[in-house]
Amino acid sequence: MTTLLEKQVVTQPAAKAPPYWTMRRRDELAGWLFVAPQLAGIVAFVIVPLGLVVWYSLHEWNVLAGTFDFVGGSNYQALADDPRLGPALRATGMFSVGLVVLNLSLALFLAVLLNQKLRGTVVFRTLFFSPVVVTLVAWTIVWGFLLQDNGGINGFLNLVGIDGPNWLRGDTTAMISVIVVQLFKGVGLNMVLFLAALQGVPAELYEAARIDGASAWARFRRVTVPLISPTILLTSILTVVGSLQVFAQIAVLTQGGPGTSTTVLVYYLYQQAFQFHHFGYGATISLLLFVIVLALTVLQWRMRRRWTFYES
Repeated sequence: MTTLLEKQVVTQPAAKAPPYWTMRRRDELAGWLFVAPQLAGIVAFVIVPLGLVVWYSLHEWNVLAGTFDFVGGSNYQALADDPRLGPALRATGMFSVGLVVLNLSLALFLAVLLNQKLRGTVVFRTLFFSPVVVTLVAWTIVWGFLLQDNGGINGFLNLVGIDGPNWLRGDTTAMISVIVVQLFKGVGLNMVLFLAALQGVPAELYEAARIDGASAWARFRRVTVPLISPTILLTSILTVVGSLQVFAQIAVLTQGGPGTSTTVLVYYLYQQAFQFHHFGYGATISLLLFVIVLALTVLQWRMRRRWTFYES
């Protein structure tokens, strides 16, 4: 005969297992579904191509002969011994430094002027920003005609009695011309970013500094620059990365000449891969460019704590 306690144990229903789809797991699934398209894009267009570039750099791929031979580190050794790599890096450095300094300085200057609430600022803002939306190749072709020996710029200089140089065929003027073309093409974007940052600076801070006797330069240096420093960091990173990837301007205006004075690293990569059909060596150069861009971006990001002010 079973006792009453045994009957209670037998008849007691088993405890239900907790549901699998808890609220927390549903939230996690929803989050992963939202970021899945972005992650798929990163894998498909960043990680996989980067892995393929590394794989190609270890091979010598001749498309014309249909060969794909493993060469190990031979391409990297050839890159270290390449006598044309130094001039390409030097041209890249000259272009990047010149463009970054001029672009950020001019963009900030224009933004400060357009922030003065003067008449006609909308027209000038549109005028300076319009080159940003113009097709890059069309913009470069127009400037190519203007910079020719008998082009519009020298024609204007002749009117005032100045014999202009052949801008695109001089060792110095060719690089200056390419920098100027890209400067006017992209300065409008940084100008708008700076202008938005300037309009977010509280007017009370300027008024307090003015009451304390601060000059216009002191107000700009002590109030404006610290408060827009996050925007300065953003524009500097974007401009540096963009300057290291310049290609269309070189290809259309100078084709890397005269000599190798404007043969930047991206154009040298194009020559090796698509003109000389050294795709493995071109992949090696692209990895060098990737390392340079990554190193400069990380350096700027790590320096942000020293010269970037975040308002709490």
